[in-house]
Amino acid sequence: MLAIFSQLFDPATLLAMLGGVALVALFQNGLAACGRAIGALAPLLRADPLRDQDAARAALLQIDHVAQLRGLSCTDRVKTAHPFLTQAAHKLANCDRTEQFALWATQTLADRAQRHGAAHRVWLSVADAAPALGMAGTILGLIGMFAAMEDPAALGPSMALALLTTFYGVVIANILAAPIAARLADLSERELAWQREAADRMLVIARRENAPLRRAAMREVA
Repeated sequence: MLAIFSQLFDPATLLAMLGGVALVALFQNGLAACGRAIGALAPLLRADPLRDQDAARAALLQIDHVAQLRGLSCTDRVKTAHPFLTQAAHKLANCDRTEQFALWATQTLADRAQRHGAAHRVWLSVADAAPALGMAGTILGLIGMFAAMEDPAALGPSMALALLTTFYGVVIANILAAPIAARLADLSERELAWQREAADRMLVIARRENAPLRRAAMREVA
């Protein structure tokens, strides 16, 4: 069994497959998107949107409480662990009009969705390209076999090339790239969902605090 597994590893063939797949992904998506795709691997396992959602809801309760007691200008004093919430609280405290915050939230979330989509498409490109390159390697191996029919000793390497490239293409596409793409898509969808929820809640707070009756009541208390 170990001998079989050892024969499955051919550094030159594997590097050629990885290099070809990387070039295809680079040409299709560009350098910036490929960089984001590599960077997205860091939070792939440790990201927990449900935990972030619970933390965001707790922070929003504090922001709501501070807004009711001291007004919107003090909401950025609430400490949050997530950069999006920190940025949103700061924007909420410093926006002159409710529409400014709504526009910022819409644009920020749209930009984030675009970045997530770019990273996701890179891994989809890898998943699509790997089997095709594996098939190309198989064809090259078969050509080598037919060209060396008179030399039995040359048939083995050509057959190995034909089979290994197909094997590597299947592994890269279905065990590596496709699961990564699916995981990134799921994380993106759930992350953007709680961030939209947080932005909508902050917008409700802003509209309530900016209502004429609410402002008049705060002036009377002051």
